[in-house]
Amino acid sequence: MSKNSLVAKGPLEKFFKIREKNSTVKTELIAGLTTFVAVAYIIFVNPNILAESGIPKEAAIAATIWSAVFSTALMGVWANYPVAVAPGMGLNAFFTYTAVMTFGLTWQAALGAVFISGVVFLILTMGGIRQAIIKSVPMNLKSAIGVGIGAFIAFIGLQGSGIVVANPATLVSAGAIAGLDFEFGRPAPLLTCVGVIVTGVLMCRGVKGAMLLGILFTTLLGMVFGACPPPAGLGSVISTEIPSLSATFMQLDLRSALKFGVFSIIFTFTIVELFDNMGTLIGLTKKAGLMKEDGSIENLDRALTTDAIGTMSSAVLGTSTVTSYVESAAGVAEGGRTGLTALVVALLFIVALLFSPLIGLVPAFATAPALIIVGALMMSEVVHINFDDITDAIPAFLTIIMMPLTYSIANGFAFGFVSYTLLKLCSGRFREISPVMAVVSAAFILNFVLRLH
Repeated sequence: MSKNSLVAKGPLEKFFKIREKNSTVKTELIAGLTTFVAVAYIIFVNPNILAESGIPKEAAIAATIWSAVFSTALMGVWANYPVAVAPGMGLNAFFTYTAVMTFGLTWQAALGAVFISGVVFLILTMGGIRQAIIKSVPMNLKSAIGVGIGAFIAFIGLQGSGIVVANPATLVSAGAIAGLDFEFGRPAPLLTCVGVIVTGVLMCRGVKGAMLLGILFTTLLGMVFGACPPPAGLGSVISTEIPSLSATFMQLDLRSALKFGVFSIIFTFTIVELFDNMGTLIGLTKKAGLMKEDGSIENLDRALTTDAIGTMSSAVLGTSTVTSYVESAAGVAEGGRTGLTALVVALLFIVALLFSPLIGLVPAFATAPALIIVGALMMSEVVHINFDDITDAIPAFLTIIMMPLTYSIANGFAFGFVSYTLLKLCSGRFREISPVMAVVSAAFILNFVLRLH
């Protein structure tokens, strides 16, 4: 009997129901490590964005890490989901560039708005409203959400590697991937292409941890060709000082956040996070086999409550709203099926406090192959969409296409919901529109109107 099988019969297996989910402890550990490598970039990206709002950068780093540790551990231990939770991209941009820099809130007041939105999430969850919203989503749209998330994270990978670049005439275009790029010191796009092929070959051969190995291989190759720096002594691997939370802990300003005129900000935080997180959970749980045939999702109440508590804790710690990360799909693709995957991610975030310079050695072009491949794997859900019915096909298509094109899961969700409701209504098939669908569609329309002012 193998050592792993002995472990699988112990406390870990019983607590996380690992064998019941058709997984093993080893698989969960690899999946957790893979997910962490895919999401670790937030440790560096989020503080940079928050710093522009006035939050001290050192405190922003600490708040980013500790909010991810708390929320991800809670998601794993309580909800038993293989999902990483951390400050959300897009939400941090709204925090800094809209709430603070456009509307003129202090960063303390903006944190207060985040906390209030978390309270709203909790009330909606405790009242069963968020669960009712998810249950009201037609299966066609649930499948489309998974496909749209796949397209979105693949786009993130393609963009981060430089394969897709900005173009003033067409908005986006293909970046240079020819060997000539080495001459200018920009081999990242080509290295990502190599990483995709190497990772794909490893997966075809059934190699465990293929995505993680692909990330490490691409990083080492980047060091060889000068695309990213190699370790330069102990200081580039281990931090000499642990980042402190003292400047942001409990600094949220609830009174200012509740003043007249801030409603639109709180409403937008609530709507965007509600559906960004909801869309991610639907896509990931479906891919992880946690969604039943009738569309219901096990432990959904706990996952949604975790999201609400995590949002409130993020404001207390000093960072923008946390959300379930679409990059968790990398770990799910490696076989992660239980909360042990998330617990591993949380523990690695703690380690990151000491080894944040080492994490910085893994560049975006090295994690890009995993994101691109996971995007390809998530395309499989498209076969479950009914394209024969135009009132189902158009909303599904808009859900899929608007996620990458607007860089937002929530926007894809919004276009899908609103178009589904309007098409069914105008086609005389209003009986197919549930009351919840109608209310949520109206909320999305209201949100669009508020964001125009």
